[in-house]
Amino acid sequence: MFLALMVSCAVVALVLLGLFVFGLRRRLIQRSGGTFDCSLRWNVPSSADPESGSGPERGGKGWVYGVARYNGDRIEWFRVFSYAPRPRRVLERSAIEVLSRRAPQGEEELALLSDSIILGCLHRGTHLELAMSEDALTGFLAWLEAAPPGQRVNVA
Repeated sequence: MFLALMVSCAVVALVLLGLFVFGLRRRLIQRSGGTFDCSLRWNVPSSADPESGSGPERGGKGWVYGVARYNGDRIEWFRVFSYAPRPRRVLERSAIEVLSRRAPQGEEELALLSDSIILGCLHRGTHLELAMSEDALTGFLAWLEAAPPGQRVNVA
């Protein structure tokens, strides 16, 4: 009986510690400001016709919920459900090319936050999609267009 009680207390303590560290990580990411909720789908196939809604890149699969943070000429993207202190992806402003903009369709409406807008982008030869709110999209596009003189910027 005593052993079961001790094991139960240890499990509860570990769960509480994990939740505390999880919340502390989120707070540390957001403390410098310039963060926004941003879902990401990396290495999206570009072979299907985006107007038809067919092909492997359609549907709600592959989306990962995260938080993006502006850091100079880079965007650092962190997975929300992770303990990693470092960003999972880093996108340089000079390498981002916005290809398209669209609303979520089908299963994506369930996989993404409400009122998200999806940007199809190219980053160093890799197709990716970013889903963010209208306000975050306005800030993101303004950040892209505010590139220093001499940098190529392509905003759809």
